[in-house]
Amino acid sequence: MIALSPEAEAQLDALIVHYEALGRVEALINLLNALERAKARISERPEAGLPAPRPYPALAKAGRRWIIEGSYWISYSLTTPPVISGVSTPWPTFLIVCEAA
Repeated sequence: MIALSPEAEAQLDALIVHYEALGRVEALINLLNALERAKARISERPEAGLPAPRPYPALAKAGRRWIIEGSYWISYSLTTPPVISGVSTPWPTFLIVCEAA
């Protein structure tokens, strides 16, 4: 089981609130499904992630990898077990929150 860091939980909560406020039920379902698929991919091959999202190479940090799942960039640690440290959208405001994590 892959856990979420407190920062990743806060980012996920912010996205959920955002989608609920807009009445975007389908977007909320897609977010949760993407997170489950990301957890499965990370569990299978944690080393397969990228050092940073391709459009944002400055976000690279030692011991962290990134994957894209659906519309979301997911960052995670290479610890055993891995921990999801960020859930971000392609929108810059959510990437900024993720970068601080």
